Formats: sequence, structure tokens, C-alpha cells
Amino acid sequence: MHSDPLLTVAQAAEVLGTTERFPRRLIAERRIVFVRVGRHVRIPESALTDFVTANTVQPVGARPNRLKVAV
Repeated sequence: MHSDPLLTVAQAAEVLGTTERFPRRLIAERRIVFVRVGRHVRIPESALTDFVTANTVQPVGARPNRLKVAV
């Protein structure tokens, strides 16, 4: 048995801090792993973690000061 909790679309939206429309769109576009339980759709908690990790943008390092050229 898989121990990864399955979340409802509403629970997934709450974890992501979005409306339910966003995880539903991710499911429709097959951009996130999901499970069909009869007519219901569930999202493994690890799929949310993977999605957030894959879409996390790391900050750029400090930019070097550009030389200003007098015109």
C-alpha cells in the first residue's frame, strides 16, 4: 500500500494557496500526477511537492556593477 496521502482538489488548492481552478487546470493539462478513484480525482501529496520543486525559480546572484560610460 502506498503511504502517500491523496488530497482532494480543494485540499491541493489550499496547499498551493490557489483556487480549485488551478489544480483542475493542472490535471486537465496533464501537468501534475493524479489518481482517479472512481469518478473522483485525487492528487498525491508528493505530486504537489514535485510540482512546486520543479517550478521553483532560484534567485540570481548579485549583479556586478556595470560600468557607466559618460556620453
